[in-house]
Amino acid sequence: MQTYTAKRVEILIEAPMESRLTAALTAAGVKGFSVLPVLGGAGQSGRWSADGQLGRAGMVAVICLVDPARLEPLLDAAFGLVERHIGLINVTDAQVIRKARF
Repeated sequence: MQTYTAKRVEILIEAPMESRLTAALTAAGVKGFSVLPVLGGAGQSGRWSADGQLGRAGMVAVICLVDPARLEPLLDAAFGLVERHIGLINVTDAQVIRKARF
């Protein structure tokens, strides 16, 4: 089966920033993404958990697959938000089967 190179981008950011991030990704040409809750983790400030947090507190993971040609605009848009908030951006290589979707 034919596969095509893509970039998988995972962005962890504070949940209240989700709509701003996804709007920026869409404006940067991202065709689709998934948003997942982050239940907890550890970082520079130590361990944390979403248990007991109210409303939109906590973190979300926004995951998307993009054509490598769209990566730079995506990273510019995402970093513009992440650099001022708690979060991180991870980029890995991926192989996709339906290139037209990305």
